Amino acid sequence: MLRPRIPVNPLPTGIINPPAHPVALSGIEPTRETSPMAPEHHAAPTAPARTTVQLTPGSVVALAAGGGAVVLVVGAVLVSMLLAVAITGVSVAVIAVVLRLLVKDLQKGW
Repeated sequence: MLRPRIPVNPLPTGIINPPAHPVALSGIEPTRETSPMAPEHHAAPTAPARTTVQLTPGSVVALAAGGGAVVLVVGAVLVSMLLAVAITGVSVAVIAVVLRLLVKDLQKGW
């Protein structure tokens, strides 16, 4: 009833490149059909050039300043949230003590 099911992928996930020179099977060499409109040589697709990131001293300083600003802002937000929780906890404790004293005084008066 609760057996895991393994998903089946009907399509291949990787790119399959055919070999550069087809392998002849049992002595039969593949023939290449040519048409008058087809070019003789096909250019192999090239990989796109990767962009490189160059860091100048000014960009390093700006990056460090930005990171420091993010750390300060996140720290201020976390400290303010902790302070809000602490203030709420103290005020609830004071209210509980006051209510307990009021209930005790009401029970003495009866």
